[in-house]
This record gives sequence, C-alpha cells and structure tokens, in this order.
Amino acid sequence: QVQLVESGGGLVQPGGSLRLSCTASGFTNNRYALQWYRQAPRNERDFVAGFSTLSGNPNYADSVKGRFTISSGNARNTSYLQMNSLKPEDTAVYYCYNQGYWGQGTRVTVSS
Repeated sequence: QVQLVESGGGLVQPGGSLRLSCTASGFTNNRYALQWYRQAPRNERDFVAGFSTLSGNPNYADSVKGRFTISSGNARNTSYLQMNSLKPEDTAVYYCYNQGYWGQGTRVTVSS
C-alpha cells in the first residue's frame, strides 16, 4: 500500500540544523513529486518546499528561503529537507506529500 515515511525531526536550539528524510513507496504509477509541508499548533498545514512539476526547479515558502534546501535521492522516491539557521517559528510537525497522500509527520521543535 501507499506509504510516506518521514524521519529526522527532533529538538534543536535556535540557529541549529536538522535534516529531514522522506521515503515513499507503493505508488503504482511510480510517479514521485515529493513535497514538504508543516503544521504548527493551531495553524493550518502550509507548504514548505517542493520541486516544480513544470521546470523541475525547487520552490520554497518565503519564510524558509535561503535557510532550507530540498533535494532528492538517486531514487526519486526519496526526498530530503536540509534545514539550517532554524528559528523558534519553524517549530511544527513536518509532513511529506505525494499525489494526495500524506506521511505521519515528524516533529521539529526549535527551542533553547
């Protein structure tokens, strides 16, 4: 069955870094355009990063531009989100998304 599994979350101090990973499986059409979203307490789930299906270029939310970098593994069913210069406002559950399916999320807490 379809699965998206995120990992790499945790507690980090402001200014620190984390690398999130997402591995997708079970998509019978073998199409992967993995995206990252996040949801802070009492907020909606917001787009963070993904690759444009038209250009293949990465897209980022304004709030993370210059700090976060999305990449894919050699097998396109894997995505990474390198998060640098983390801020307390980056605290959220981070979700991986592909073709209408969501992972279970991985929690990132930025706090001193």
